Amino acid sequence: MFKDTKAFSGFSVDDLAAAKAFYADTLGLEVEEVPAGLTLKIAGGNGTLIYPKDNHVPGTFTILNFPVDDIDQAVDELTRRGVVFEQYETLTDERGIARGISTGQGPDIAWFKDPAGNILSVLQTP
Repeated sequence: MFKDTKAFSGFSVDDLAAAKAFYADTLGLEVEEVPAGLTLKIAGGNGTLIYPKDNHVPGTFTILNFPVDDIDQAVDELTRRGVVFEQYETLTDERGIARGISTGQGPDIAWFKDPAGNILSVLQTP
């Protein structure tokens, strides 16, 4: 039934203007204003819808992952742009990177939040 459907994802925010500034200016993504909110133009697929919601509650899970070639470089650049990485006591190093490749536990990954509190990540796979 959905084999040829061009599905897309979406998530809510509590401040559309703050989301637009963050995704366009801080992350450097192409953001288009649409009647329902914003569309993120992400390489390799359909856009991701960002829509306003007055009673928005951020997810407790990663809503968007950005694969990168070099996680250290990505974390450094995003930190320079004002992004603060999450610290998980037994999981991440002082920079907020969980080093999964070296331990055989998955990708190297670092989590951060958008202005609405939604969790995003950059990750490097082997």
